[in-house]
Amino acid sequence: MSKVIDFFARRTRQAAAPLSGPARVADVIRGFSIEVMPRTAAKIDSFAELLPRGTRVYVAHIDGTPIEDMVETARRIAAEGFEVMPHFPARSIPSKAALADWIARYQGEAGVTSALLLGGGIAQPRGAFHCSMQLMETGLFDAAGFQRLHVAGHPEGNRDIDADGSESNVMSALKWKQAFSERTDAQMAIATQFVFDAGPVVAWAGRLREAGVTLPIHVGVAGPAKLQTLIKYALTCGVGPSVQVLQKRAADVTKLMLPFTPDRVLADIAAARAADPALQIEQVHFFPLGGIGKTAEYTTEAGASGRAAAYA
Repeated sequence: MSKVIDFFARRTRQAAAPLSGPARVADVIRGFSIEVMPRTAAKIDSFAELLPRGTRVYVAHIDGTPIEDMVETARRIAAEGFEVMPHFPARSIPSKAALADWIARYQGEAGVTSALLLGGGIAQPRGAFHCSMQLMETGLFDAAGFQRLHVAGHPEGNRDIDADGSESNVMSALKWKQAFSERTDAQMAIATQFVFDAGPVVAWAGRLREAGVTLPIHVGVAGPAKLQTLIKYALTCGVGPSVQVLQKRAADVTKLMLPFTPDRVLADIAAARAADPALQIEQVHFFPLGGIGKTAEYTTEAGASGRAAAYA
């Protein structure tokens, strides 16, 4: 861990130094996943023309979206040769029977065997579920033979869960999920909220390891987008201190209208993994806030070149 801390200390002192390690950046991007919503997916004529075959595609469940629309989106993307991972937001699921129905529909109509389990963004639960642990405790995913279960991670904290600004409740929940992973056959990983600075997520990964949580981490990264768009999403989604990266850039009027890319955060993640080979950051997960096509184009270019000489 000390090597990683030293790396970020040097990065702070030498902010103008050129980035390096294009091969490491390409390795970080390799095997990336991406998130879509039914309404944005509907605008894509062919995912097969944009993404590498087999890419894991998360289908975000926005509260109020009919399950029929969710399943149809999953079916279409799976038919193009992709692993589909729909969201199961606990607070939006009205009952255990409804959960069983969702699982059966996804599996029967779209061949889904992967899921992201999370609490969900609404304040008041629709039914008895209020957290992802309750979804796991039903045993329905195990019974259906789901092969992969991911859970949400919050490297910069989550005040909906820890109102005092600590990470006590979040850490306790992740320890529970670690224990669950040891008694299930499903592969598990933590998919994080998007960040704009690698420092907080690398430090968080170290704290997890010290607490005995060794689940692989898939770091959320925002795809290329206008700065104003990213700031809007960051404020809406409760992104923590790393949003300061955007705010500093916004203060420079010469950069305000330029598209923001995740070059810097990817390069720093790559360097941190090189400094600490045991770091459990496994891959990155793209949030295509500036459009699916733009993010897909970026991953192709960055994966080939590493883009390590560019600053975000």
